[in-house]
Amino acid sequence: MYYAINGTNVVVTTMLGVIMIARLYTMYERSRMILIILVFIFLAVNIACGVMTAIGLKHSILEELILSGTYICDLGYEGDVWLLNSLNWMLYTVWEVLALCLSVWIAVKHFRDLQRLGSSRTRSTIGDCFRVLIKSHVLYFAGFVCVSCLELAILSPELSTLTPGLMNSTSMGTQILVGVLPIFSGVQMFVLGPRLILSIREYHAKIVASSDAETSMTSIVFQERVYVSTSSTV
Repeated sequence: MYYAINGTNVVVTTMLGVIMIARLYTMYERSRMILIILVFIFLAVNIACGVMTAIGLKHSILEELILSGTYICDLGYEGDVWLLNSLNWMLYTVWEVLALCLSVWIAVKHFRDLQRLGSSRTRSTIGDCFRVLIKSHVLYFAGFVCVSCLELAILSPELSTLTPGLMNSTSMGTQILVGVLPIFSGVQMFVLGPRLILSIREYHAKIVASSDAETSMTSIVFQERVYVSTSSTV
């Protein structure tokens, strides 16, 4: 289960990174330069994190404990695995901060350009689209920051006494953090992550519905203004 959870985290994080690259690529008007830069940084971060995760799993210590007659698995680490895990999360944090900064910068640039160019309807449509993009990105980043802070707090030797393992830790703060972390991590990956796509789909659906409603109203108004000639006998 421990290996499966870590593998799932790596896969989901990679998928979210691909979604983020696609969003930024679209926001930067399909710039090949920004795509190359993002793919290069993303691959470098994920390869480094993948290697460190593999090393951490290799040096993980799973011990069988008996607490109140119940068999449980206790997780511990040996060597400098704590440092590798900390570096892992730091690299992911750097990637998320970079993605957020690029999103905010291009959004601000578009808002400034829209103030000078385009009709009021065009400004409203494009401005609303970028607001949806930034809102969903900021919510996702806030969730990632919470998870990252919890993970780094657990890895901190000052906050936890995780030797020989997590379940055998004598720190109450560590036990609370270990219990809360899966909840925040699940919300960040499986709720806020899909919102990066669903928010755009919802906005597109509203635009289509609004456009259909305006077309229907125009058709009704046009029909009201049509005069049908009739003969005098009618």
